[in-house]
Amino acid sequence: MKEQNFENHTQYVPLFHAGLFGLRVIAFLGALYNLYKVLERGAGRTVGVLLVIMTFAAIMQFFFSRIFPLKAQDRAIRAEENLRSYAMTGKLLDPRLTMGQIIALRFAPDAEFLALASKAASDGTSPKDIKQSIKNWRADNYRV
Repeated sequence: MKEQNFENHTQYVPLFHAGLFGLRVIAFLGALYNLYKVLERGAGRTVGVLLVIMTFAAIMQFFFSRIFPLKAQDRAIRAEENLRSYAMTGKLLDPRLTMGQIIALRFAPDAEFLALASKAASDGTSPKDIKQSIKNWRADNYRV
């Protein structure tokens, strides 16, 4: 596996992000076209409407199937980073840190973690800037 760094740490799964989503959008557009044609004819409106509803629901399901696990994983990351902070300082993370900042801090090694966390809390450093300022990247290969 290639060493993880700022440039390659995001995860993109082509069959999921482009393929599956693309197929669902095509199905939704086809359902809209079908509904348009059905409304012109005046027959089969119920099936046309149901097809639009089902394909739209499939698009919503696509997003929720990604969002819900990520929210659960964000909670785990917050707990892990709070534990790391507590183990290093005897205190939990600064409550001013946003979830995005905490997620970015997980890539910082212990030697850089406390300084970056303090700077992020006091200056409101963006997650992207936190990640870019990390000198020795700590990979997270388990993020979904």
